[in-house]
Amino acid sequence: MATPAEWASLCEKFRSAVNLSYVESKKDPETEPYRSKYSARELLEGIKQQLGSEEAEGSPGGVGGGAAGADERERQRAVALAAVEYELGVNHTDTQEYSAGEEHLVKCAQLLEPHRLSRECVSLYIQAQNNLGILWSERDNIKTAQTYLESAEALYNQYMKENGNPPLDSSEHFMDEEEKLTDQERSKRFEKVYTHTLYYLAQVYQHLEMIEKAAQYCHTTLKRQLEYSGYYPVEWALNAATLSQYYLTKQCFMESRHCLAAASVIFGQAGQVPSAEDNETEQDQQDLRQRRAEIARCWIKYCLNLLQGARKLLEDNIGELDPDRQSELKAQQKKEEDEKEEDRKKAVLFGTSDLCDSILAMEEKVSCVFPLDFKEAREVFLVGQNYVNEAKDFFQVDGYVTDHIEILQDHSALFKVLAFFEEDYERRCKMHKRRIDMLEPIYAGLNPQYYLLLSRQLQFELADTYYEMMDLKVAIGNKLEELDSHTIKKINSLAQMAMKYYELFLDSLRSPDKIFPETLEEDVLRPAMVAKFHIARLYGKLITSDGKKQLENMQTSLEYYSFLVDYCEKHTDAVQAIETELELSREMVGLLPTRMERLRAKLSTFT
Repeated sequence: MATPAEWASLCEKFRSAVNLSYVESKKDPETEPYRSKYSARELLEGIKQQLGSEEAEGSPGGVGGGAAGADERERQRAVALAAVEYELGVNHTDTQEYSAGEEHLVKCAQLLEPHRLSRECVSLYIQAQNNLGILWSERDNIKTAQTYLESAEALYNQYMKENGNPPLDSSEHFMDEEEKLTDQERSKRFEKVYTHTLYYLAQVYQHLEMIEKAAQYCHTTLKRQLEYSGYYPVEWALNAATLSQYYLTKQCFMESRHCLAAASVIFGQAGQVPSAEDNETEQDQQDLRQRRAEIARCWIKYCLNLLQGARKLLEDNIGELDPDRQSELKAQQKKEEDEKEEDRKKAVLFGTSDLCDSILAMEEKVSCVFPLDFKEAREVFLVGQNYVNEAKDFFQVDGYVTDHIEILQDHSALFKVLAFFEEDYERRCKMHKRRIDMLEPIYAGLNPQYYLLLSRQLQFELADTYYEMMDLKVAIGNKLEELDSHTIKKINSLAQMAMKYYELFLDSLRSPDKIFPETLEEDVLRPAMVAKFHIARLYGKLITSDGKKQLENMQTSLEYYSFLVDYCEKHTDAVQAIETELELSREMVGLLPTRMERLRAKLSTFT
């Protein structure tokens, strides 16, 4: 049986191995990245060999005689050996020797299996299951990873239900009694182990596309990390911001805002951005700025989705704000929202009372209910615009072309949806002009050879924006007793700019031989058909006193309308994508020839 001196020597070796694995290994040179890990492995193999040789003799520290004593000695030896197998498993996994790592972790679990629900074994057993789950995830065998992690989760729940006392930490199996941890520390470490189980399960469910379950586990993980102070502020903040985007897809704006507010508050714990003068932290400074900009982009999406959700609720069948619906929703919102928010918040709150106060203060900067008028919409818009500026500060066009343009597109979308709430058509036009001013310069400098998709997106958005401005100018002109030359010139100019960008978009679909495709790909079918339809309509909106020119415009308009009708006759599967536009095109194909004949007859009387 191991003497106290021998046991003390084993404990010292184990502590040295753990120190080499988790502390000294961080200092290893790049030329020998696993030097300390290999040294730790030698020590652990020596301990394992010594424990194995004691199988028939007794176990660490010694226990009383008799059958009961022998059983207890064997159990202690098995648990100590399992702790060594666990460390060897992690060691081999860290050095990317996955088969050997799996072998040691499975051996650890086998040794603990008969005692897995005991205070001595449950934490170590769950850690072995966690690491086997991670190992199988690394091999892209997600289902096996799921089995191990769900087994760990079930064991934690069973232990807490049947026992509940703080179990021994895995580090205590090679400690003398006077060195053992307090129950408070044991509990904290055990909860951290279980939090890791939930964290890995969230990722597994994400891989398996069990999105709702993944979000639930992610939220629980984040709450537990705050509760037990087991997190890195930047990583936690990014995870919370990412979770907020899931809640956006479910239209859960209160939960999404809470996640983002918590992300911003916790990110602040990472400290101020280090000084650029400090060379050692230059990369840290860059990383921190990038993470802050990424959280800002999540806030932009929040504001944009909130405004767009409100628009969907308020718009009528021609896309304008419905005043009756607006009044109805205002009355309903006032009545319901307070009690609804109070009930839902109980389930999602992050953090302690002090932290909650900071998060609440951040939440109060922006609403989580749909804005129902221009004043409310503008408040959300301004918050979103502030985050646009913050995100652009890092994602500049020089070095981050795609990110920068995507942020500009979101900024443009914020202006677009704010314009919906604006009653004054002239002010609406100015908002759309802001969109043109931010998108046109960036489009002009973009090489479509390298950025074809972005180029097409900008062409189409610029065309749509000019189209919308033209419609607004027509509506303004209709209120006048007589159209003046300035208004006519403006309407024609806007229509021609819209046509220019729609044609650029359509040209981007042509082959190198400039031939338009006979069959359009699914991802460009609707945009291409809408572009053709809008060009047809724009030719019909051009104002001219020249009858011959008017006839030419009508003929061109007819050709574009006919393209839609003919295409859908040849490709019946396209009908569903453009039902409304197709119906109107068929109508115009029927009407325009008659109108053109009338105009020709009218013109012939003057010749």
